Amino acid sequence: MNHIRVRVGVLGLALVAGLVAPTTTAVAADDAPALSPTTEERRLDRDAPQEILRRSGFDEVAPAFARRLGRAGSYAEARRTVVREGSALWRRAVDRVQGRGPAGGDLSRDDDRPLYWARLGMTRELRTWEPGFGLPDRQREALLGALERSSRGQTAIRYPHGTGLKRVLLTGFDPFTLDRDIRISNPSGATALALDGTVIRTADGPARVETAVFPVRWGDFAEQTVERTLWRHLPRVDLFTTVSQGRVGRFDIERTNGAWRGGFPDNDNLSRTGTIPVLHPASQPQWTTTTLPYREIVAADTGRFPVYDNTTVTEIPAGGGEPVVRPDGPTPGSTAREGGGGDYLSNEIAYRATLLRDRLGLHDRLPGGHVHTPVLRFGTGNTTEVTDPEFVRNRLDIVDQVRSIVAVAVGAATGGPERTRG
Repeated sequence: MNHIRVRVGVLGLALVAGLVAPTTTAVAADDAPALSPTTEERRLDRDAPQEILRRSGFDEVAPAFARRLGRAGSYAEARRTVVREGSALWRRAVDRVQGRGPAGGDLSRDDDRPLYWARLGMTRELRTWEPGFGLPDRQREALLGALERSSRGQTAIRYPHGTGLKRVLLTGFDPFTLDRDIRISNPSGATALALDGTVIRTADGPARVETAVFPVRWGDFAEQTVERTLWRHLPRVDLFTTVSQGRVGRFDIERTNGAWRGGFPDNDNLSRTGTIPVLHPASQPQWTTTTLPYREIVAADTGRFPVYDNTTVTEIPAGGGEPVVRPDGPTPGSTAREGGGGDYLSNEIAYRATLLRDRLGLHDRLPGGHVHTPVLRFGTGNTTEVTDPEFVRNRLDIVDQVRSIVAVAVGAATGGPERTRG
């Protein structure tokens, strides 16, 4: 499959296609005070995050960032520092997971959590920073946005020039439900770190994978973080997949995504219920569908976990009434209440990415959709330790199986049947 070429300028996409919202922030006074740490940032002081940072060598990231930020004498200098240090954190996390450079401690290299907690340490330092120059709220928010994007790999997505390599874009998520268990890791984030910049063997030749990680926060999604990150790249890749943690003991290729937020609390303990907010809601569909080669993926031997083509949704039938579970997908004219991936941010990133694909006119030409991984579990009886051998084995097996699923998907979508496991 040739790379899809769609020539769209930034202004044309934002204003004509209406896919990416302009950034708007209220102007504040120059002497605006520092902000308070968020709910998510306040978890940093608990024992488990501190142990994870210490055992990975990432415990010095935030203090070093604070020292460098403190030397900034202007907003421009601060922004350069933020972008440089955020990008360095992403690269350091990728290098650690992929075996480059020192491990920094005895925490296994495949762990995604050092990146998560180190980033929160940096955002907390930036949020509470009191510089020697005026810093309006709008500028502080801009710095925070730049730090988020650069430390998540969102600004580092680049493919080699020329032909010969297929191009794959994959996204993961931060850990979540941290008030249930502060030790939680997210295998989708670990997968993003493990696969970033790697080349996978497929039946249709080598494929270069670029990745990014997204927050588990309703507000960021409403502010179009997914669309801002993906719109430049979708016209130029051969396949994309959003990845998140899903059900126990199984992978799911989610056939259908729904336009509904179910309200489960995010990492800031905020809840949002209602139709997924997008630009041009008048043309917003209730459902979007995968274009991944789900039949071939399900049929392939990709690893020890079973993989399912999940077609179940929950809808309000045309004409109204109570929500109804539909095992075979939505019926005509229905209103979404749950996609195959539920009604949380896993479903939402899949909905937003596939809606963007469709609004760019790529539905029939670009394979893309959502993969749900198994829930990552600790070993039997481990209720306090931040890691254990079974936990590490499970994460490594999930990451390896996502790699194989991507290889199958690329081979099936752009060439012939899969011949080798990635």
